[in-house]
Parts: sequence; structure tokens; C-alpha cells
Amino acid sequence: MRSLMMTGAAAIGLLSAATAVSAGMTEVQVSIENLAPSAGTNLTPFWVGFHDGGFDLYDSGAAASPALERLAEDGNAGPLGAAFLGSGAGTTEASIQASGGGPFAPGGSGAMTFMLDGSDARSRYFSYAAMVLPSNDAFVANGNAIEHAIFDADGNFVGAEFVILGSAVLDAGTEVNDELPENTAFLGQMAPDTGVVEGGVIGAHPGFIGSPGVPGTPSILGDPMFANADFTQSGYEIARITIAAVPAPASLSVLALVGLVGRRRRR
Repeated sequence: MRSLMMTGAAAIGLLSAATAVSAGMTEVQVSIENLAPSAGTNLTPFWVGFHDGGFDLYDSGAAASPALERLAEDGNAGPLGAAFLGSGAGTTEASIQASGGGPFAPGGSGAMTFMLDGSDARSRYFSYAAMVLPSNDAFVANGNAIEHAIFDADGNFVGAEFVILGSAVLDAGTEVNDELPENTAFLGQMAPDTGVVEGGVIGAHPGFIGSPGVPGTPSILGDPMFANADFTQSGYEIARITIAAVPAPASLSVLALVGLVGRRRRR
């Protein structure tokens, strides 16, 4: 009997230890789905980061940072990740690709998991950015650094789920929207940082050539592969992002062990 009681105590101790280790720690999965219709807009892999609310991706009406310019023109998230880590606002960032690798085609999806400490302020807020394809410098991102709180002020995980609409597509103002294949990523551009420098500021994207109010001969929308890429249409959906907690199987195993010991003691 004594040995069974000690085993039960050991199991309870193990449970306490596991609880102490996992206190504040949450395994989080970020899932991304391209909601555009067939022959609609594609998206580069998404840059994502968790931070304390002090990392500002952009300000409307201001020039894009060099790091954001590289993402908006070429889909290169490397400089943005480096700028994020250098800011001191967070320590967790990554680039999420579609399943199988690469960009998100219409209907495509992908996910990545992260281990976050809810008691650390640098895990509280979520930010994202991705280039819209094809385009000269169209992108989606959250301009409000504290728009998506993943943990509350007490460190409790709350998660998030939201849809990015076409009306939220931004123009980096760094490259002229000429839609010439040689200047347009995913349309014919062969090298990064190729295009006519615009020297403008970040603002709402007017739409591709041929969209309502954008005169000219369509290049992107004239391509059958992107015939449904007019994101200025009412209700056009670009993507869905879901941030959810992943169940912790290790804790469940400990609970099962305690239950097993309890059953043995009763016997």
C-alpha cells in the first residue's frame, strides 16, 4: 500500500511540475487560407511576428521602409524579419508558406505552430504582411500594431480569426503600377527590384489596370490566369487568418497517469 501511495504522490508531483513548466506557455497554430476565387489573386508566403505592440509595419501617407519595400515589390520577407528582430519588440517571427511550399494560390492554405509565453509581453500581439500577386507593389498588412491581441493583459490566450478583404489591399508607393510583365512580379519579372521607381507613399491600392476607375489596357486582368483578380469588387475576399491554441498532449498524458494510479490504489 505504501508503495502505491508513493507512486500516486509521485504522479501528483509530476503533474504539478508539468503545470509549472507549462504555466504561461501555449502552443499556437497560425493558419492561412487564400479565399480568392479561381483565377484570382495569389499571395506570397506570409511574414508573421508576435510582439509587445511596439512594432509598426507602416503608416498610411508615409514612405514605406526599405524592408517593407522589398516585401511589397518582390515578396522578400527576409529584411522585414531582420528589422523586426532588431526592433526589440518581439523575438518570434517566421514566413509561412502554402502547403507544399511557395505562394498561396486561390484556395491554397498553410500553417505553422509557435510556442509562446503568454506572460511575456513580447508574445501578446500579432502582425502579418504579404505581397499580392501579380502586382508591382501591392500588399496586405496590419497598420495598427495592436489590432490583433493574441493574449489578454493577464496572459490568457484569446486567439483570433479574421478575413482580409480586397478593400484592405495597399499600394506601397515605391514602384509605378505599369503592369509591364518585365516589371511585375509573378507576371514576367525575372529579377528582384525591377521596375520604375515611384517615390510615393503608402495608401489604398486603386486596383489593377482595367478595374473601375483605373483606365488603360489590362495586363494582369487581361491574363486568363488572373481574370478574377479584380480585388476592388465589393466583398472580394483575399485571405483568412486563424490563430488557435494547440491542445497539449503531454499534460493529458500526465492526467492519464494520475488516473491509472488512482485505479490501482482502489484495487
